[in-house]
Amino acid sequence: MKVAVLYGGVSAEREVSLSSGKGIIDALKQKGHDVIGIDFNPDRLNEVIELEVDVVYIALHGRFGEDGKVQALLDMLKIPYVGSGVQGSALALDKAKSKLFFHQEGTRVAKEQVLYKHTFNEQSFRCELEFPVVVKPNQEGSTIGLTIAEDESSMIAGIKQAFEFDQTVMVEEFISGREVTVAVLGAKGQEQALPVIEIVPKNKFYDYEAKYAEGGSEHIIPARLSAEQTAYVQKHAVRSHQILGCEIYSRVDFIVPEDETQLPCILEVNTLPGMTPTSLYPDAAKEIGLSYPDMVEKLIQLSLEKQS
Repeated sequence: MKVAVLYGGVSAEREVSLSSGKGIIDALKQKGHDVIGIDFNPDRLNEVIELEVDVVYIALHGRFGEDGKVQALLDMLKIPYVGSGVQGSALALDKAKSKLFFHQEGTRVAKEQVLYKHTFNEQSFRCELEFPVVVKPNQEGSTIGLTIAEDESSMIAGIKQAFEFDQTVMVEEFISGREVTVAVLGAKGQEQALPVIEIVPKNKFYDYEAKYAEGGSEHIIPARLSAEQTAYVQKHAVRSHQILGCEIYSRVDFIVPEDETQLPCILEVNTLPGMTPTSLYPDAAKEIGLSYPDMVEKLIQLSLEKQS
């Protein structure tokens, strides 16, 4: 097939996307496809509009990629693409809105305060949560702009930093525990949760360096969880994927408290998870016998079957 890979982009996650795109392009070539790589930029939409391909693999992360905008463009052009459509993509990237859906479904979410740049007042703001708190932009991934604040001054500094990336910022309760992730794969109504991966960062927290630097974190498969915890995160990963309207694949992140009487807490759904050499989704696929090229091929086949 003739496949275009959109990668790079203009979001704060550009470097991650460049690495994901390279891996996907190499995998598609190994599978014998005719591949066009496009370093996507909204100022050069003609590169997408003039495409004549069988399918597009979106290897973008963050804004103008994971937020539904590129998906909307491809829908209008009637070009099939891999992964979630406009609604699922936009909802999943909006952390505050997606948490409303998770909560309604009975999945545990962290307590939060949502702040808006146009109404935020540093003098009058009162944090309703106990320290430490997590401060993060509403629509960024890869822990970009995220602060774990131990006191009020570091929280205010974190809020200001997060507002540099987004008009909406979340202040959440900090839940101590193991970070795990669940890859979800399958056609609509047939989604399955892949083996749970536990992430053990070399740094104190699972930050940008821990995610993408070689040796920055250790991935333990299957995660060291009880049978009940494993069942909970797998079940709620699939339900969260479905309730947002995601399609084909996603990766759902959780914090699992050390105290087993507390339920795991969902963090977010990633509709375009990283596909770099150190990424989690390919590790989960490998655990069920899918090599990186086979995984990419399966995602394309499932996406094309959706169109027919």
